[in-house]
Amino acid sequence: MNDDIVSRLTDINNRLGFIPRTEVEALAKELKLPPAKVFGAATFYSMFKTQPRGKHIVRFCEDAPCHVAGGRVVFDAIRAALKLEPGQTSADGKWTFEMTSCLGVCGVGPVMMVDDAVYGNLTPEKVEEILDTVEQPVNQ
Repeated sequence: MNDDIVSRLTDINNRLGFIPRTEVEALAKELKLPPAKVFGAATFYSMFKTQPRGKHIVRFCEDAPCHVAGGRVVFDAIRAALKLEPGQTSADGKWTFEMTSCLGVCGVGPVMMVDDAVYGNLTPEKVEEILDTVEQPVNQ
């Protein structure tokens, strides 16, 4: 039964980008389960989100190697550029800012991901350049 919940939640998350409370309640009713059990699964697995997310996800590595390599000033630059705190999504729905553990490229810290692209050896100036290029035409 648990595999069915996870499979169904994956479908909802992929379709909508997050799992709204109304979907949790509908799935619970359909599976004849308490809503708390379905909501528990939706909040237990980190791949599921229960709040809307931005079109672009910016993840910043908060582990020690990135911190030692100057991560604090890069973190501040991301916050300033996005005008967001970790865990927030912009009002226009363009950005979500998240903290993450190691991205596996400690040798080039500080590191962030924007959607599926990883950027290393970051400086505050590089952060602005990278974020400014998101959604820019290739031949600009």
